[in-house]
Amino acid sequence: MSFSRLAGIAGMGFVVILIVANLLLTMASFPTPSEAASLDEITTVFAAGSGSLRLASALLPTAWLLATVFAVGVCVCFRRDERTRTDPWSLVGLAGVLMQSVVFTSVEATRLALISAAQHDSGTVAGLWGLYTALFGFNQVFLATALLGLSMFGIRTGAIARWHAGTGLLAATLLFVTATTSPYGVGSVNPLVLLGLTGWLLWLVWIVAYSVILIRRAPTRSGIPDTSAASTDT
Repeated sequence: MSFSRLAGIAGMGFVVILIVANLLLTMASFPTPSEAASLDEITTVFAAGSGSLRLASALLPTAWLLATVFAVGVCVCFRRDERTRTDPWSLVGLAGVLMQSVVFTSVEATRLALISAAQHDSGTVAGLWGLYTALFGFNQVFLATALLGLSMFGIRTGAIARWHAGTGLLAATLLFVTATTSPYGVGSVNPLVLLGLTGWLLWLVWIVAYSVILIRRAPTRSGIPDTSAASTDT
C-alpha cells in the first residue's frame, strides 16, 4: 500500500474516532464548555459517567497517531516533484496538527482528572473545569493553524480545489475567532461558541475531502504525483 493511500485512510480513521468519541460523551450527557451547566451538574455527571469518558479517552491516542500520519502524508505526497523544496505552508500545517495533539492531550488529561475530583474531592471541580474550558478554547488556534497551512499548501501545489481550500480557510477563521474570545468563556459561556462548533464541523469535512484525494492519488510512471484531477474545480 502506498503511503498516500495509508495517509488517506488514516485521515478517515481520525474522523471516525472523533465522531465515535463525541457520541459516547453526548450519550452520557457530559457537559461541554458551550453549555451553561452548574457546578453541581458538572460534579454529578463526572462522578457517575466515568466509564464512558474513560472509553472515549482510550480511543484518542489512536486518533492522534492517525492525525499525524495524515498530516505527514499531505506534506510529502503533494510535492510537484522530488526536487521541489518543502513548501513552508506545509510545515505550518504539520506544526498545527502536532500542537493540536499535544494541547488536546492536556485537555483530555484535565477531563479525566475531573472524574477523580468529582468522586473524591468536589472542592477542586470548579478549578479543574475552568482549566479544561480554557485549554479546550485555546486548542482551537492549533486547529486553525493546521487548516491554514495545509489549505494554502494544497492550493499552491494544485492538490486541492478552490472550494476545498476555501472551506479550510473559513473553518480556520471561525476557530481562530473562537480561540481568541475563549477567555470570556471561562466561568461562563463564550458568546461565539457556535462559530467554533461550525469551524470544527467544517474541519471534519475538510479532512474527509483531503483523505479522499490522498486515497485516489496515483503516481505517474515518472514518479511525479498526478494531482491534476484533485485540482479541478467542480
